[in-house]
Formats: sequence, C-alpha cells, structure tokens
Amino acid sequence: MHDPEDAGFESESFDPDDVVWVRGVDYVAGWRDATDAGRELAAALAAAGFDTTGLEWRARVIGGGTGAVRLVMSAAAAHDVAALVRAVARLGKAS
Repeated sequence: MHDPEDAGFESESFDPDDVVWVRGVDYVAGWRDATDAGRELAAALAAAGFDTTGLEWRARVIGGGTGAVRLVMSAAAAHDVAALVRAVARLGKAS
C-alpha cells in the first residue's frame, strides 16, 4: 500500500493571482478544503489497494471560492478506478 502523502498530491501554496477576487469570498478556505479532500481521496484509493504513484493531484479554487481537486491519471488508471467504483456499487446493491 502506498502512503497518500507520496501519492502525487501537490498541495500547492494558495496562489492569489490564480483567482478573480470577489469581496467577501473566503478563497483560502476553499483551497484548504480542496487540499483536505485530495488527501482524503488519495488515502481512500490507497486503502482500497489502488496504486496511486502515477496520479497527479492539485488543489485549486474555482468560482465563488469553491475548492476543487484536479486529478490527472492515465487511461489505464481511469479504467482501474472505474472498475473499483463499479465493484463498490455492486457490493452496495447486494446489501
């Protein structure tokens, strides 16, 4: 199992030039949420036995200060993630 801290997750520093500023919007909170969500996803995939070494993750902030996680993977990795999600869905239907 791979440590999610080494799973290609790049928690970049908050870049104030990367967003269009709107007064009263907490962009840093959105970025922090995206950072936490990306690490949580990396940990969940690693716990499920998925090899996360080839994945690239980036925490971002999009419109309105909403956090977003950009995930880049190979087509083969996307097929593996899709198979994992389908397997979990089948387990949920069986219960």
